[in-house]
Amino acid sequence: MPSDRMRVAVIGVGHLGRHHARILSTLDGAELVAVVDTLPGRAAQIAAGTGARALTDYREIVGHVDAVTIAVPTEQHREVALPFLATGTAVLVEKPMARSLAEADELLAAALASGATLAVGHTERYNPAVAAVMPLVTSPRFIEVHRLGVFPERSLDIDVVFDLMIHDLDVILSLVRSDVVAIEAVGVPVLTPKYDIANARLRFDSGCIANVTASRISKDRVRKIRFFQPDAYISIDYAAQEVEGWRLVRHDGARPTIEGGQIPVQRDEPLKRELADFLGAARERRAPVVDGAAGRRALALATRIAEKMDSV
Repeated sequence: MPSDRMRVAVIGVGHLGRHHARILSTLDGAELVAVVDTLPGRAAQIAAGTGARALTDYREIVGHVDAVTIAVPTEQHREVALPFLATGTAVLVEKPMARSLAEADELLAAALASGATLAVGHTERYNPAVAAVMPLVTSPRFIEVHRLGVFPERSLDIDVVFDLMIHDLDVILSLVRSDVVAIEAVGVPVLTPKYDIANARLRFDSGCIANVTASRISKDRVRKIRFFQPDAYISIDYAAQEVEGWRLVRHDGARPTIEGGQIPVQRDEPLKRELADFLGAARERRAPVVDGAAGRRALALATRIAEKMDSV
């Protein structure tokens, strides 16, 4: 592993992968050497101006790069990632990390066997607004989430739980360090054969309850999460990267007061922070912020929610 610039390739440069290529082509410590896509024209278009090769077959670069990011359809994650992990190449695979827990376990086992870094693209964990509240959310009792998006031309191979809700499941699991003991869930296939809108109510062993709504058929875009805990309320607007926090301050012999307001957030592009952390983790032989185990936990909870919806 080089100490200065790592040879990196992006596999799949559609809606999201093209942003991987854009960032990696300018990121310190990275040399974008290849852009891979099954559509030759798209690969050439994204590679143009970066100095990277445009390829249509990822197998050409197995063993010839230090790291890859994979943004192909979910059903191909296992097939594409395994050869790189087997050779010790660092891999960042977009969420959900695989189409099943069995496939996720294969990726984890391959990374463990070779010592390769495995990261999962839960970008919201790198949102500066989320980072700002991490020290503040200490004992949440109720969490309310709304992630609403317009009908997309992407990710329609999976339902909205794995496409959108899984982002918030990862954030919640990172803050509520407790087992989910009960799930109520409902999903509706409105415009596609898969669930386009879903709601899940999660009860944790700690007593915390999370009410999570995700939709990809809304008129407006909303990405917000709110935390309620004893004497405190914290709200995140993911898209605006804004945080509000309010708390009850008790005074001896006097009425308590409510204090708070906007919490400072140093805005930055979450995907850039994610890719920088991934390369840093590979170079320094440390775990990334969202490693394979975290990706599997989010996938496991999303799977439980989907199974509950199917049983209704």
